[in-house]
Amino acid sequence: MLEDTNDIGFQAISVKPGFGAEEGVWFRLALGGITGHKDFARDTGVIVKPEEATQVADAIVRVYIEHGDRANRNKARLKYVLDAWGLEKYIAHVEEKLGRKLTKVPADAIVPRPVFDRSAHIGVHAQRQQGLNWIGVVLAVARLTAAQMRGLARIASEFGDGDIRLTVWQNLLISGVPDGKVAAVEAAIGALGLTTKASSIRAGLVACTGNVGCRFSASDTKRHAEEIAQWCESRVHMDGPVNIHLTGCHHSCAQHYIGDIGLLACKVEEGEEQIEGYNVYVGGGFGPDAALGREIYRDVKAQDAPRTIERMLKGYLTNRLSREETFLAFSRRHDIGALREKFDSEAAE
Repeated sequence: MLEDTNDIGFQAISVKPGFGAEEGVWFRLALGGITGHKDFARDTGVIVKPEEATQVADAIVRVYIEHGDRANRNKARLKYVLDAWGLEKYIAHVEEKLGRKLTKVPADAIVPRPVFDRSAHIGVHAQRQQGLNWIGVVLAVARLTAAQMRGLARIASEFGDGDIRLTVWQNLLISGVPDGKVAAVEAAIGALGLTTKASSIRAGLVACTGNVGCRFSASDTKRHAEEIAQWCESRVHMDGPVNIHLTGCHHSCAQHYIGDIGLLACKVEEGEEQIEGYNVYVGGGFGPDAALGREIYRDVKAQDAPRTIERMLKGYLTNRLSREETFLAFSRRHDIGALREKFDSEAAE
C-alpha cells in the first residue's frame, strides 16, 4: 500500500495468462513518487519476482547515486533524474547495471487488485493461514516507549510467530497469533498501556516528527494531532474511516497531500507575532484513488484546528448522499467553494 508515493515502489500483483510471464506472485515496479512535490510514482511496466526485488532496488539506487544531484537538497530525489531522462533511459541504465533485461508487461496484463480494507491495520484480522490472525496495535501518534517495544517483542515471541511488522499508518502488526491466544494477546497489549481498538478518527491519524525533533517543521504536529483526535472523538461519531495527516513542512513526511484531510504547518500572523498554524487540504488519495488534496483553508491557527476539523467532519455527515459515501467520495463530488460553504455552516462546540 502507498507504493505510488515512494521513490521506489513495489506493488504485489498477479499476471494474467498469455503475457509471457510465469504464474505466481510478482511485484509491479513504480518509480519517482514524491507527493510533497506533487508527484506520484510512475508505472515502469516492469514486473519483478520477489526474490529479485532486492537486487533490482540496489541497481536502481546505484544508478541514482551515479547520476542524481545529491549536492542540491531541493533536487536530491529520484524524481528529478526521471524528469530529465524519462523512464525508458533510466530503466536502460538499471538493466545495464544488472547485466540483464527486466521483464515488462502491458498494464492490462495485471490482474486487478481486490478492494482493500482501510481499517485492516487496526484490531484482529484472520490470516490466510487457517486458525492464525494478525493484530494491529494502535500507537498514539506513533509514540512508543522502550518498555512498550520490549513488551510487544515478548508478546510476538510468546504468542505469535515472532514477527512485528510496521505499517505506513504509524502503527504495527503482530502476526501468527492462534485463535485461542487472541484474547490473551489483547490483554497483554492493554497491560502495556496500548490498545488494538481505535475510533475512525484516531485509526487514520498520521503526524510527522514535528518541531520537537525536526528543524524544518513549523509546528508541533504530534501534539496538535492528539488535540484534534481528543476534541473530535467526543463530538463527532464517524461510522467509516477517515485519514487525517499533519506534516510540519513542505517535505511532507506525513504526506498531507494524500490524506482525506491534510494539514501543512505554517506560521500565522497574530498581532506582531507569528504563531503555529496550518493550511488545510481535502480530498487526497492513494492507490486506485491517487490524487493530490486541494487547499480549502489557509492560515488556520493551531488552536483552532480541532474545531475546523470538527466542522469538516460534521459537514460531511450532514451532507453525504448515504452512509456508503466515503469522506473521499463526498469531498471530490463538490468544488472547494461548495465544500467550504457546507463545512462553515456547521457549528463547532
